[in-house]
Amino acid sequence: MHVNHATNAPAAPEIAFDQFLAVDIRVGTIVAAEPFPEARKPAYRLTIDFGPAIGIKRSSAQITEHYALEDLPGRQVAAVVNFPPRQIGPMMSEVLTLGFPDADGKVVLFHPSVAVPNGGRLF
Repeated sequence: MHVNHATNAPAAPEIAFDQFLAVDIRVGTIVAAEPFPEARKPAYRLTIDFGPAIGIKRSSAQITEHYALEDLPGRQVAAVVNFPPRQIGPMMSEVLTLGFPDADGKVVLFHPSVAVPNGGRLF
């Protein structure tokens, strides 16, 4: 699936509310961030705690431009948790960590402005 990271991406076609509800977006706290030199594009390996219902999941995230590894543990992020796992180089990425493109197309993480319990579902 190709994701268009352009800031001027056209609006997506209209969908039914049930289609939105099918996408399970949860909040979690990054518990570990590691270098991921095997990735084709600069990325980090994240380990994220989504609370007792979802558990600990791994994700590859292309966030090296705005975030230092040491600043990521403890940060809350949002992720799609119900996509099938995807092989990214030598790792299996289990969730899609969400972000928005800055003016140069570099990823800025999407996160709650106030701490919330891990595993909370976006609505």
